This record gives sequence, C-alpha cells and structure tokens, in this order.
Amino acid sequence: MLNMADGLARLGALAENPVVRTLAEAFATAGFDLAVVGGPVRDALLGRPTHDLDFTTNAKPDEILAVVKPISTAQWDIGRAFGTIGARVQGEQVEITTYRADSYDGVTRKPTVEFGDSIDGDLVRRDFTVNAMALQVSPPAPRSGSAPAAKLVDPTGGVEDLVAGMLRTPTDPAVSFGDDPLRMLRGARFSAQLGFSIEQATEQAITELRQTLSIVSPERVQSELVRLMQTDDPVRGIRVLVDTGLIEEFLPEVSALRLEVDEHHHHKDVYEHSLTVLSQAIALENARHPGADPDVPLRIAALLHDIGKPRTRKLEDGGAVTFHHHDVVGSRMARKRLQALRFDTDTTDAVAKLIELHLRFFGYAEGAWTDAAVRRYVRDAGDVLERLHILTRADVTTRNKRKAARLAGAYDDIESRIAALREQEELDAIRPELDGNRIQEVLGIRPGREVGEAYRFLLDLRLDEGVIGADAAEQRLREWWAARD
Repeated sequence: MLNMADGLARLGALAENPVVRTLAEAFATAGFDLAVVGGPVRDALLGRPTHDLDFTTNAKPDEILAVVKPISTAQWDIGRAFGTIGARVQGEQVEITTYRADSYDGVTRKPTVEFGDSIDGDLVRRDFTVNAMALQVSPPAPRSGSAPAAKLVDPTGGVEDLVAGMLRTPTDPAVSFGDDPLRMLRGARFSAQLGFSIEQATEQAITELRQTLSIVSPERVQSELVRLMQTDDPVRGIRVLVDTGLIEEFLPEVSALRLEVDEHHHHKDVYEHSLTVLSQAIALENARHPGADPDVPLRIAALLHDIGKPRTRKLEDGGAVTFHHHDVVGSRMARKRLQALRFDTDTTDAVAKLIELHLRFFGYAEGAWTDAAVRRYVRDAGDVLERLHILTRADVTTRNKRKAARLAGAYDDIESRIAALREQEELDAIRPELDGNRIQEVLGIRPGREVGEAYRFLLDLRLDEGVIGADAAEQRLREWWAARD
C-alpha cells in the first residue's frame, strides 16, 4: 500500500534532482511555469525507479527552445508540431511540452493540436488519473534549509487511485477511449506494469469500444504489445485484453485457446496452460539470465506456442482429444500474425521457429537420442537454442510430480549432452567438412543443383557421425557420387 509520507518525501527528492532543479531555475528566470508530469510523478509516489523525465509548461515551443539552449548540450524539435522540445541536460534526455487542450475527430487517433493555458486542463486530457499528476517545480525550491516550494497538482484524484491500486480515466472513459483507442491497450499494459485493477466503468468502456482500435496503426499496437510483454507480469494484462475482448482486434488466436469442455470430452484449458507456460518461462528466464533485458520473442512464443491447437483439434473414438501437427500449424499462424503486426523479421523468425520446435524434446523424453539426434536438435534450433531450452522446460505444467520430475531430469540430461558434445566439436556451427568449392573439385562438377545435393549428403554425414576428417569425407563423397543412379 502507498505510504503517503514516504511518497511525498520522494516527490521532494525528485524536485531536488539536479536536472529538474536546473530546468526549474531556467524556466522561472524566463517567467514560465514548469512541472514534472506523468510517469515520473506516479513512480516517485510508488517508490518505483524513475527513468525518463517529462515536463509540461505554459511556454510555447519556440520559447521552450530559447530557455533550454543555454543549459543543454543538444536540442531536437521533431515534436514541435505537438508542442514538444527535446534536450539533453546534464547528460540526461528530457522532453518539455506546452500545455495541451487537443480535440479529436474520432476518425484517426491523431489530435487537432491546440495549446492550453492551464496545467489542470492539460492533465485532464491524459489517459489515466495515475498518469494525470504533476509536480510543479517552477518557481524552483529554495536552496536554503526550508521546505521545497514544489507542489503536487492532482485535479482528477490520481493519488486516491494510486492508494486503491486502480486505473481510471480522468474523464468519461467512453470519451477518453473514443478520442484515442490506444489508451485501451495502455490500460492493459499499466495493469500488468503496476499490478493495478481497472475500474469497472473503464473496463466496460473497453469492452464496448474495442472495435475502435481499428483506427490505430499496426505499428502502434505492436509497440504496446511489446511493452506489455516486457513487464514483470504480462499475464495480468493479457487477462484484461481477453476478458474485455480487446485482444480479438489484433491477436484473436489467444482467446481462441479457451477450448470448450463438454461433459463427454474433458480436456485441458489451453488458454490457462499457455498463461502458466508464459509465467514459468519468465521465471526461468530470470533465473538463468539474471539482470538481462526481458526476452520478448521468448515470451511471445510462450504465449502463442499452442495457437495451432484449436485448428487441429480432433475428437477421436473413445473420447480422446488430439492436436496432430499443431506445432507446425501454430508456427505458420504466428508468423502470419506477427507479420500483420509489423514485427521485425528477426523476432518473427525466432517466434515461428520456437513454436515449430517446442514439441521436439518430448521425443527425447520417451527414449534416449543418439548423438546424431542431439546434433540435429542443436542444428535445427540454431540461435534460439537457449530460448528453446527455457520454453520446453516451461511447457511442463502437469500436476503429476513424478512425471514433472522425469521430464525435468530428461531435459537436464539433454543439456548435459549438448554441453559435452560442444566441448568435443563446434556444435554451434555444424557444417560439412568440405565446402562447396572443394566439392566441385573432388567431383569435377560445376556450380548447380548437384553441388547442393552433395553438400546436404556431407551435412547429414557430419550430423550422424561427427567429425571424420577431410580425407575420409572426400572418400565417402566419392562413394556416394559413384552410387548415384
């Protein structure tokens, strides 16, 4: 629970931040108001780390630029049309925006930019009350031992909502989301990021207005999805998206995982299983790579690894349920969806490969693989091998402790064998012992399809038998060539 005394003390420390103080003095000298706004104020009250500093002011863009030039090492005005000037002050990047009083046409999420004349009016137009607070710092706090002059501005009850752990829009949620539908996605993300619940009327508005998300570009939707997946507990935000139906507008494959269970064919709820896998993958990711940045491709793959199941589900005689080839089908579905959301190629390829391979290990658990099979596993995984280790371990959600222990032991074994083989040979870069040029020399052929066939023969030989030496590889190549029809 928020301790207000501690929170106000942290606000005082924020006001005394050297960057904040420098800007406050400069704007006060020039006769302008200045306030830290939004996330930094919220996070200071909550005791969370404060990162980027955003400010709001009654100064216009040209006036902002004139104030910050003497105290900054760089300035940029790419957001000038929206009233925003960026600068680097004492090595820290800041953004300062003129009070806004925008209007929206409901057709696009781009506002008609209108500058406002009061900080209250600027705050009321923001997404959620907990982000609609400001710390007024100009005129600056005195340098004497007296209390800081900084003042908390909270016209919409943001502090009360912080205490309650609740997300609520500053104005009628239907109006707020109608103005900018991306705010609905931000609600899910903040719910995950802060661990907050969404106020009932606000959640109902998301359900009713979910289709308006269509006016938001795929790139912006993707950006919010990524930021959600980077939180410590994205499952909470995903539940918001599914419960409100908002996810149907951009990732309907997830809600489709809620497979029906009838009285004759009882089977696992794949949606809940997928959320558990995601949570377990994050826990393993943090345990195996403490301090590393969140692995978004791994997390997306964990969420989507079973999306092929609804499409491949079949009720067999006797009541059994099968999902044959759901790994391959799901991989194709994921690739198509991520491309529609404008994900980069590396992320799309990694997620698709992880989903395609996520069942491969369970064949190992049924019986020991040969070294050749282990090499193929490593080769096929390529640069997602470590992610595949995590995803496969996280995919074990059985309550049968004996079965879970058996699968964990089997995966410990395969990782040990991979490590041992890696010491003996370069598993990470498995290639034939003869390259294309040498193949042509040995067989006396020119570049073409036959060189590719010979290369694949040598690669299979390498995988099956390990390193046999160039001379032996040449002899086997000649024998293969002579035996061809």
